[in-house]
Amino acid sequence: MSLKIGIVGLPNVGKSTLFSAITKKQVDCANYPFCTIEPNVGVVAVPDERLEALSKASGSAKIIPAIIEFVDIAGLVKGASKGEGLGNKFLSNIREVDAIAHVARCFENKDVTHVHDKVDPKADIEVINLELIYADLSTVEKRIEGVRRAQKGGKDRENEILLTALEKAFATLSLGKLAKETEFTEDEALAMKESQLMTMKPMLYVLNVDETQLAANFKLDFLKPDEQLPISVKIESEIATLSPEEAKEFMSTYGMTESGLDRLIKAAFNLLGLQTFLTSGEVETRAWTIQKGTKAPQAAGVIHTDFEKNFIRAEILNWKDFVELGEAGAREKGKLRTEGKDYVMQDGDVVHFRIGQ
Repeated sequence: MSLKIGIVGLPNVGKSTLFSAITKKQVDCANYPFCTIEPNVGVVAVPDERLEALSKASGSAKIIPAIIEFVDIAGLVKGASKGEGLGNKFLSNIREVDAIAHVARCFENKDVTHVHDKVDPKADIEVINLELIYADLSTVEKRIEGVRRAQKGGKDRENEILLTALEKAFATLSLGKLAKETEFTEDEALAMKESQLMTMKPMLYVLNVDETQLAANFKLDFLKPDEQLPISVKIESEIATLSPEEAKEFMSTYGMTESGLDRLIKAAFNLLGLQTFLTSGEVETRAWTIQKGTKAPQAAGVIHTDFEKNFIRAEILNWKDFVELGEAGAREKGKLRTEGKDYVMQDGDVVHFRIGQ
């Protein structure tokens, strides 16, 4: 399951430095078929301490974690929606990502110039969001015209739902708001997915702070607490060059138990409403990415499409029971459960799917 997070931000906010730190933690993609790495893509593992424990219990030859792709979106300046700077490339790239990591500079440093000559994260965020809004307004307007023309050839229920949804989105965008702030019905929200609006995508605001702000857990009062993440990009760039042992010692000097980059990866994973189930054996221990609420047959289909079609049942273990007892021991102790087609997968399930012919 390929997941892409686009990193956006104005010049000199720390976007490129953050991406550089990400690429230094890039995983070996040999285990992921059809995964071609572009120069502006960093593929990183989702931190998961369960994998190491499961691997030891199974004597696995290798560990394959869940991954996220971070895409460095270049060329954003004021006027990008009208083609200023590398605006067209920016807009093309951001439409292809699943979510947006919006980097905003919050630290003061006279030696690092700001494109607007002053540090004002609220104004910076508004610049980028407005460019996305302007671009989406143009997209929605064209889509409305196209759907209305199609309706002249005869009324169509799906087109009517789409037209209503587009008109609602246009009204929201016209007020300078993100399209995701629109109140859609379930059918309208489903119809809007094909439009790939940038302002419908989940967005996490990455606040680039200094050491003092990081220690104080700096937040911006005009953003919701769960949509912002303070990170010192300067510290992260140093951590990325260290060995795990050195990094742990270095982070302790700042009172950090995990890197900001790891927190960003986890936050991005949660932002997309994702979770993992696990498989473990002698060949490999692996984390598989699914949407929260996924049922067992569809989870099996993530491993192989034929598994969903030929699904019989799932044998489920809590990962802690697997580590403590092993699969055979857990079965003897009655810890292993047999689940059917309606079972909703839980994060951390260790599963063995039974598949028919």
